Amino acid sequence: MNTNRRNLIKGLGAFGVLASTGSLASPFSILKNLSNSPNDKIRFATIGMGIQGNYDTKAALANEGVEFVAAADLYTGRLERVKEVYGKNIFTTRDYREILQRKDIDAVIIATPDHWHDTITIHALEAGKHVYCEKPMVHDIEKGYPVIEAWRKSGKTMQVGSQRISGSVFNEAKRLVTAGEIGEINYIESNSDRFNAIGAWNYTIPTDASTQTVDWDTFLKNTHKIPFDAKRFFRWRNYRDYGTGVAGDLFVHLITGVHFITNSKGPNRIFASGNLSYWKDGRDVPDVMVSIMDYPKTNEHASFQMVLRVNFANAGNINNNTRIIGTEGQIDLSGEGLVLSKKKLPKAPGMRGYDSYDTFSAAQQKELDKQYDALYSEADRKTDPVKEIKFMPPAGENEHRNHFKNFFDHVRAGTQNTIEDPLFGFRAAAPVLACNESYFSNKPFIWDPVNLKKG
Repeated sequence: MNTNRRNLIKGLGAFGVLASTGSLASPFSILKNLSNSPNDKIRFATIGMGIQGNYDTKAALANEGVEFVAAADLYTGRLERVKEVYGKNIFTTRDYREILQRKDIDAVIIATPDHWHDTITIHALEAGKHVYCEKPMVHDIEKGYPVIEAWRKSGKTMQVGSQRISGSVFNEAKRLVTAGEIGEINYIESNSDRFNAIGAWNYTIPTDASTQTVDWDTFLKNTHKIPFDAKRFFRWRNYRDYGTGVAGDLFVHLITGVHFITNSKGPNRIFASGNLSYWKDGRDVPDVMVSIMDYPKTNEHASFQMVLRVNFANAGNINNNTRIIGTEGQIDLSGEGLVLSKKKLPKAPGMRGYDSYDTFSAAQQKELDKQYDALYSEADRKTDPVKEIKFMPPAGENEHRNHFKNFFDHVRAGTQNTIEDPLFGFRAAAPVLACNESYFSNKPFIWDPVNLKKG
């Protein structure tokens, strides 16, 4: 195990996290769950059988040695669909607590609306279940501390679901950055644009949606008590009470990837701006957002700035990518792979051209030429051609399946240091939640990424 990850947080107190001298650790990293043998099937349940819950369930089942045994959802139509797709023997319920009470379930996938993530995660850990929780880990920054504390106390395995970092492209980018292939990072930009109704979260609503088929009161949790609204239930990402907007849905993937590649703990200053430009359908979150994040210098990387953008009203040419720019090159990541471009300046700075050289007297120019020739050889003046190296993921690679494999491997080993444990997940979630706070307050958000505290 990485030595840096042994610096155990000693306690979180009243939802506070203590600072460590190195990185904050993954606790209980060698605790063994004696009830699990490497040859045993891991029996799991999915809580929240919406779009992502179904994708997660299928990705989990793509791994060997696992069995899907139960599902919970607040809409009866989805529970009916579970039995149609996965078999009549799957246990289904509208009350997730019935799943947590079952002793034959080892792990749960939590793919509910964001405002339920923390509560169900804590209850599941307290019930002795291993947890795979969708991103962002929590709906509000303050909810992150009790989740980490519950995980720390439980000794159970937990993975946060931003699966791109389990693919070979992000692992190759991490290798290149660690090897110094682009020099010191100084700037990162990333975008995730869309221009279609489903991409803007206007999902299909079933014709039978009603208080008879939907547990509306449970869905609302402790938010505003309002009459049943099928749009809010099935398109919950459009509303601040239940979702976390474009930042929580998409920025979190971008930040997770950057943190994984750079070993960063996060930014210390976040500012977000945007507007509701196109999808004026009753939602109360922006459809265009840009965020500027300042990352301080650490032992792992130089200081750099990151700019993130989501535009749900981009009718132009959409080219979603992430560019990591350094002093000796850049890495351009996209869904197809990555391109490393290496470029170094020559030792000699150059003279003439758009330069003050030609404004000087002939005698001064002659003196400068003499000095320049003495300082720099012909080799010092040559610029190396730009070198490009392309990396493509292996055919058939499934990063989603890989992310679950990492989770299940640690469940079997009885360890807690998954690739995206709650500390990592919170360090990705907090900046995106800070984007929302900055946007709605129109103020910069100051964050301590080491001690996980607001400034």
